Amino acid sequence: MLIYFRILKESFVFAISALKNNKLRTFLSLLGVTIGIFSIIAVLAAVDSLKRDIEDSISSLDNRTLFLARFSFGPTDIPIWKREQFPDVTYEEYQMILRQVPDVYGASYQINVAPETVRFEENFIENVEMIFVTDQQTRIEDVKLQAGRFFNESESVRGAPVIVIGDEVANTLFGGADEALGKRLRVYGRRLSVIGVMEKEGRGLFGGSKDVASFLPVNIGRRIFGDNNKSVFPFIVIKPKTGVDQGEFNAALTAKMRNFRGLRSDDSNNFFLNQLQGFSDAIDNITGQLNVIGWIISGFSLLVGGFGIANIMFVSVKERTNLIGIQKSLGAKNKFILFQFLFEAIILAVIGGAIGLFFVFLASIAASQIAGDFEFILSPWNMFIGTGISVFIGLISGIIPAISASRLDPVEAIRTGM
Repeated sequence: MLIYFRILKESFVFAISALKNNKLRTFLSLLGVTIGIFSIIAVLAAVDSLKRDIEDSISSLDNRTLFLARFSFGPTDIPIWKREQFPDVTYEEYQMILRQVPDVYGASYQINVAPETVRFEENFIENVEMIFVTDQQTRIEDVKLQAGRFFNESESVRGAPVIVIGDEVANTLFGGADEALGKRLRVYGRRLSVIGVMEKEGRGLFGGSKDVASFLPVNIGRRIFGDNNKSVFPFIVIKPKTGVDQGEFNAALTAKMRNFRGLRSDDSNNFFLNQLQGFSDAIDNITGQLNVIGWIISGFSLLVGGFGIANIMFVSVKERTNLIGIQKSLGAKNKFILFQFLFEAIILAVIGGAIGLFFVFLASIAASQIAGDFEFILSPWNMFIGTGISVFIGLISGIIPAISASRLDPVEAIRTGM
């Protein structure tokens, strides 16, 4: 066993020595592998970071959550002219769902509107996302508060002048969460009392953070915008009870909606029931396709790098033919010669991969700084993939030159080298 360790050690030393003696050739060989590994790991890290950012933005929602609206969140076979004729969901339909649809854990009627400027005395903050919801929003979404509370059913139904604001809104207008509670800010020409401040989330690449957002009772929004305003987008969010069969629940909800709208049996639905799970599956599909595209593009770089290493190794075998003959004539085994050149190829690839990983690490730090709260993550798994690919490239690229070197006849090798 010790003899094999000795062979490996001496082979490794010979390989390092050969690389040091041919610095320019080593650098050119490293370049192709470095670019290839950088491309693959950068793509994997970017896609993983993007996927994590999107998942974090919807992590407060259960995958079983349903969105009832006149719009589809995904592709549909219904032509656009027909979809444009669909009526908006109404507050009365929301009340019907609470009364008649069984196994509803929570439901919230929401109105999406354009961002607004919010003011307190001389301070103001622009582009605040105004989210009009009912009190059961806390059953639908994990709304984390650092101070105060969410509005209750009574405040929701009567449209009380209250508001729950994000962390950045509180800091900009009042200097902090505790200072915000009980204060009356101005928006839509009204004064609303701050009853709660949400925890800080940080902003993602595509937004989605509640730091610059506010929750208001939906009936305030209905008074401000009316029920037939096409500039707003109303929808109903429904969360079924745990353990309920999703298919049966969706069918029951669809049947109640069709009956409430007076649709005949041969009429198609004039609403869409969108499930969050379908959105999550679509994200997985898109990120999977991005990964495949990244592998294909980066594969060409790795192919060039692999051929570069193989070419360098063949040249190295040619240049050291005389040395190989001398080593074999002095008793060097074929294994020693094989490992010597194989290690040289693997070391080249691993060093190139390590440099590529280092550049990805620097790029991820720079990208995170530029993108603000969006964090590019270089995971241990991606680093392991990069290292494994490097070793594999070195092994594949060096195996044929190493075998050809180990099979040289000592006498012929010395004569050829002379």
